[in-house]
This record gives sequence, structure tokens and C-alpha cells, in this order.
Amino acid sequence: MAMHGYNEEDDVIGKAYDSRLVGRLMGYLRPYGWRVVLAIALLLGSTGLLLVQPLLVRQAIDRDVANGTTGDLWWISILYLGSLGLLFVFRYTQAIQMVQVSQRVMNDLRLQLFRHLQRMSIAFYDANPVGRLVTRLTNDIAALDQLLTQGAITIIADVFMIVGVAIALFLINWKLALITLVVMPVLAILMRWFAVVMRNAFRRQRLHVARMNAFAAEHISGILLIQLFGRQKRDLAEFDDHSSRLQAANMSVVHQYALFEPVVAMVSAITTGVVIVVGGRLVLGETLTIGSLVAFLQLVAMYYNPVREIADRFNILQSAMAALERIFTLLDEPEGVQDSEGALELPDRIRGEVTFEGVSFAYSEGTWVLRDVSFTIAPGERVAFVGATGAGKTSLINLLLRFYDIQQGRILLDGVDIAAARQHQVRRHIGLVLQDPFIFTGTIEENIRLRDESVSIEQVRKAARLVGADRFIQQLPDGYQHKLVERGANLSTGQKQLLAFARSVAFDPEVMLVLDEATANIDSETEALIQDSLERLTARRTSIIIAHRLATVRGCDRIIVLNRGEIVEQGTHEELLALRGRYFRLWL
Repeated sequence: MAMHGYNEEDDVIGKAYDSRLVGRLMGYLRPYGWRVVLAIALLLGSTGLLLVQPLLVRQAIDRDVANGTTGDLWWISILYLGSLGLLFVFRYTQAIQMVQVSQRVMNDLRLQLFRHLQRMSIAFYDANPVGRLVTRLTNDIAALDQLLTQGAITIIADVFMIVGVAIALFLINWKLALITLVVMPVLAILMRWFAVVMRNAFRRQRLHVARMNAFAAEHISGILLIQLFGRQKRDLAEFDDHSSRLQAANMSVVHQYALFEPVVAMVSAITTGVVIVVGGRLVLGETLTIGSLVAFLQLVAMYYNPVREIADRFNILQSAMAALERIFTLLDEPEGVQDSEGALELPDRIRGEVTFEGVSFAYSEGTWVLRDVSFTIAPGERVAFVGATGAGKTSLINLLLRFYDIQQGRILLDGVDIAAARQHQVRRHIGLVLQDPFIFTGTIEENIRLRDESVSIEQVRKAARLVGADRFIQQLPDGYQHKLVERGANLSTGQKQLLAFARSVAFDPEVMLVLDEATANIDSETEALIQDSLERLTARRTSIIIAHRLATVRGCDRIIVLNRGEIVEQGTHEELLALRGRYFRLWL
């Protein structure tokens, strides 16, 4: 089984597939298509209202002011003010519609991405830092907000404004219009260059944001070790390096934009100057009216305004494209172990028989962790697996829980091949106590039942009593409603382990998987309490113990010894000692 290939360096992708990315984004817009259409219609209406205003000014100057009359200026003023009022209504309604569309699309995409991450294999998380994945869910998704509210739709309005202004300029005076539009090829080349440069700049920016977030998340989580080994200065230097690279990437974006905007402003100023000189001569030659010249200058300003705004839109667009590239790359990653078509339904209760038939497994091609492993564990039997580090003990648990699929053989649960059964049903019948229990932010009760309403408070209390966790819970200020901080920092190690054990018991699994290091950091009294609880559980639950400390397996019904992925011995503690083989050497 190959590891997932999505890693930090994959964020830099050589070729940009803009049309593909936009096409996929359109799929998320489709459910809200009528809002988008309405927003575009309102933008086009706003463009028309803006174009009407210079024409009204020309009418007022040439028809009334130039002739020394002011009798008709009132209705032109009313029309002008009316166009401004209608423009406000159009723009306000358009903004509201696009914000609604943006928020809903972001929510849909965020949910899809989180759902996808929930289905990824354990191998994927081994290869990808959590900080980078959180960046995808937060920063990259947020980048779409400006794209939808200020980017893509408004670019359409800017294009229509440019086309509309160009038509109006030709209608007023075609000679001046040609002078104005002669710089268009220069602007087109400039904008094309800007788009390519900004695309690469934003890719670098997003890459360094992800790297810095991943570094920060990892080192904040490991702050205990950092302080213990005095690595603050070295880690600060590494963080400073990440931060400096991000700063350089940000400044690259700023520099490119700072270069583009003044160039456009300079071209606009030169064009305006030429129009004033040439237009002034036409007015003096009486081939152009003063009102037409004033309207023409207003339209020239309106012509370059969207060009300047397109620079801002490209800023937004390229940032969003870089974000979309990462989001869709992550969504395209194949999910982990999947249910086959027509997957079998397991009954609500099972006996708990576990069988491995000729199981061979490798995390990567050619590196076998388990080789032709076969055994059967009867319902209610308590079996321990022992062996040196790397013998394949933990892999047995990973395979039984279907975190990975095997390359050869079968794993049966009550005679049903788990590869043919639904994953969540397989896991529902199996409880797991890890050596490093994870505690969520929330109450004691929520941590035991994981906010599953099907687990009653009575089941929660019963599970806590069974493992002895109720003793310390009752001493907490709010009992089962006591608030736990992130990762259970306000609990002792032993209390967290007891809580994790109660969580497994609360779901009443028929098969219990225990790593004996789960009791390694608990005081002797608490450990004796857990051992006593386990003894009571084995009467009706199959128990599989992955043993690192051989003292914890003496009372097991059977001990299976693994060496380099193969079963080399099995029997009771006394039988294995009598063999004087590998278990005997491990015991010594």
C-alpha cells in the first residue's frame, strides 16, 4: 500500500488550469444560479446608469448653458439625481445577493472538504501536517469570499463598462475615440504580464502560509518537549525563517501590484492630456461642442477606472485561483479504505470471534510488516500479542479496525470478511484504548459519549463506574459536567487514560483492543483498578492486548509472540516459559 502523495512541495504546481478550476467552481454556484443572474443583471443596469450621466451633462451644457438658458436644467438634474438613486439601489441589492451566494458556496465547499478529510486514511495524516490542512479549511476557503463578492462578477461589469464607454466615445467623436483606444494593445500586454506574475506570486504566498501554519501548529502542540529540551531559541530561529519567507512572498505581491497601478495611472493621464489638447482644438474649430468635450473627458475617466479596478480584481482573482488549486488538489486525493458496492450489514450484536487467515500486509511496496499471519480468537477470550518493536503488533489493530486494507488473506469478524462489511459497523463492535488518549474540549460527559445522543447518561455513568473513573469525576467541581480544556490539560495523565477507557466501554463493544502502555503512566492503585475492570469485561468481550510490558499479560488466556511480522510462538505464560524460546528471552 503506497502512502498518499499529497505533501508540502506539491503545493507548487507548474501549470495553471484556470478554466478547469473556474469550471469546477461553477458547479458550486449552480444551486444559486438565479441569484448570480440577478446580480449580473443589476451590474449591467448599474453600468448603463453610469454611462447615462455624462450624456446628461453634455445635454445640459450644449442645449441649455451654451445657449444661455436654464429653464430645462431642472428636469436634467432630476434625471441625474434619479440615476444616482437607482444606482444605489442596484449596487446595494447586487452586493447583498453576491454576499449570500459567497457565504453559501463557502459553507458548501468547507463542509465537503471537512467531510473529505474525515474519510482520508491514517496514512494520509501521517504524511500531511495538521496545520496545512487547517489552512485549507480556513484561509483558502476564505479567499473565495472576495472572489465571489468583488472579483469574478465585478470583472464582468468592468468589461461591460469598458465596452460601453468605448461605444459612447465613438458616438461622440470617432477621432478622439481612436486616440483614446490606441493604447489598448499596450494595456492588454501589461495586464497579461501582470496576471502571470501575480499568479506565481500568490502561489508562493499560499505555500509559505501553509508551511508557517504547519510549523506553528506542530511546535505549539509540542511546547512541553520544546521547553524541556531548551529548544526555544532554535525553534524561534526556524519560525523566523518561515515568517521571513512569507514576508518576502507578501512583498513580492505588493511590489508587482505597486508597479502595475502607477503605469495604468500614467497611461490614463497621458491619454487625458492628449484628449484635452486635441479636443480643445476641435472645439475651437467648431467641430466639437464644449458639452461633448466635457462628456468625453468624463467617459475617459470612466474608461480607465475599470482598468485600474481590474488590477485589484486580478489581485483577488489570482489569490483565489491559488487557493482553489490547493483545495481541489486536496479534494482530488483518493479517500482511504472504502466500502465496496453491496457491502454487508453486520447485526446489532455479534459474538466477537476474530480470525486472521493468511494475512500479509505492507505499508509500502516490498516492505512486509505482517507475513502469512493466521490465528482465531474465540468470543470472550483474552489474548495478548507480544514482540519486539516493529514486530507488527500495532499493525494488527490497524488492520482489524480497517484503517488499512490487507494485500493478502482475510480478516473475519464472526465469520464475516471485514473487507466486505461496512467500515462503521465493523468499528462499532470494536473498542480501542490507546496509549496516548485524545481528550476533546468539552465536558466529561461529552468526552465519554462523544456527543452521541444514542449513549444515555446512565450508560456514561455505568461505564465510568466500571473502570473506576467515577471516583475522580465525583471529586471534580461540576462532576460529569466539568469543563475540560484543549487535550484535557486540566486532568492528570492517569485521569485521561481512565476517561478514554470509559469512552470505549460506554459504546458497549463486543471486542476490546487495549495497548498495555495505556496503563504505563498510571499509579499502581489506578492500574490495579483497571486490571480488575478488564477481568470483569473479558467474561463477555473478546480482549486483544498489545503488550509491551510482559508483566501485564501473565493472566491472559493465550499469548501470541510475533517476530518480524510472523507468529513464532503461542500459548499460556507458563507454557511459553517452558519452551525456553523467544518469549522466554523477552521475559528475561
